[in-house]
Amino acid sequence: MYNTIFYIILAVLVFDFLLERFLEYLNTKAWSPELPEVLKGIYDETKYHRSQQYYKANLKLGIFSSTLSFLLILMMLFFGGFAWVDQLARHFGENEIIVSLVFFGLLGLAFDLIMTPFSLYDTFVIEEKFGFNKTTLKTFVSDKLKGWLLIALIGGGLLALIIWFYQLTGNLFWIWAWILAAVFMIFLSMFYSSLIVPLFNKQTPLKEGELKKAISDLCHRAGFTLNNVYVIDGSKRSTKANAYFSGLGKKKRVVLYDTLINDLETDEIVAVLAHEIGHYKKKHTLTGIMLSVLQTGLTFWLFSLFVGSPQLSQALGAEQSSFHLGLIAFGIIFSPVSTILGLGSAILSRRHEFQADAFAAAHSDARKLGSALIKLSVNNLSNLTPHPLYVFFHYSHPPLLERLRALGINKLPDHPEEKYKNSTSKCND
Repeated sequence: MYNTIFYIILAVLVFDFLLERFLEYLNTKAWSPELPEVLKGIYDETKYHRSQQYYKANLKLGIFSSTLSFLLILMMLFFGGFAWVDQLARHFGENEIIVSLVFFGLLGLAFDLIMTPFSLYDTFVIEEKFGFNKTTLKTFVSDKLKGWLLIALIGGGLLALIIWFYQLTGNLFWIWAWILAAVFMIFLSMFYSSLIVPLFNKQTPLKEGELKKAISDLCHRAGFTLNNVYVIDGSKRSTKANAYFSGLGKKKRVVLYDTLINDLETDEIVAVLAHEIGHYKKKHTLTGIMLSVLQTGLTFWLFSLFVGSPQLSQALGAEQSSFHLGLIAFGIIFSPVSTILGLGSAILSRRHEFQADAFAAAHSDARKLGSALIKLSVNNLSNLTPHPLYVFFHYSHPPLLERLRALGINKLPDHPEEKYKNSTSKCND
């Protein structure tokens, strides 16, 4: 039986890897050596070719890193690497919670160290070459150490509790694990910006002035109460920019990147903010949390059906059954189901983006939103003609041209590279 599970795990890994390479191939085939007619008025020839160079540089790095990751997992499977790490972890004690924490700690640390050179190359070579990087080596190392600490404290704490639930309740652990995960997700959505973000970035309340008054006027028109508008120092890491909405109820806040404020006109920022408010007014944030909670419950329930099976651990080469090895095997086997659920979430997310754009158009200026999206996408060197199948699998936001058409913006600026030459940022929303 465990041989069958082994081959299922192998088949899932190979299929996922080949599918991703196929989608990337399709996306590159959607390129044209000459500026497509549909992009005239958005990109000029020079900027268009530079965007392709940027995409190709990231694609090559991504293929190399994902191939290495794929080969490492195959080696772990064929040569009993997971079982070896399991035995190593058991030298730290007999308590299954301690063993599991050490097991995932060793695997996570080793994998992260192997992948760190790729992160360094991406940040200090590719992003630097194309004028985006502002991260210093000190900031990079500091972020890495803080990230490890958060994973150890939060991830380790949650994992320990889930294993404890399993030891107390057996296969019914999934109910308590689901409750724990739901509470944590709701808590994080409410306090992420005030508890986690300050560990990495400085946030300051938006100062009085033209922009704040314009935002107040927008909130009045939209019937929206917002007292918390913050500016984050995103420029300490990159010239790219964003704006996001976080929290629920009285804890809701809007965060604007300082690069966004520097690069966009006031009316454009207000239009982007109207989009973010649209997400809240349309209850997209609440819907996303609820769907995540339901998906997490489904995952825990399915895992509870297999967690006690020794075949899962045996498929990874171990003789002794364990929660953590079962979790690794199940995580791989569950991947196709996770992909399908992810596709549904992406489809819903793209629909929500159109709805938020429509809300922004109704409460601010559609053309200002369009000009902001164009400005930020062009200067981020975004691929504006992605393959539809790649969009279907990977895009949580509709491509720029689809958003412009939905906004009813047909006439584009003749020379955006002149109009937007001082802008070097990005907005995901």
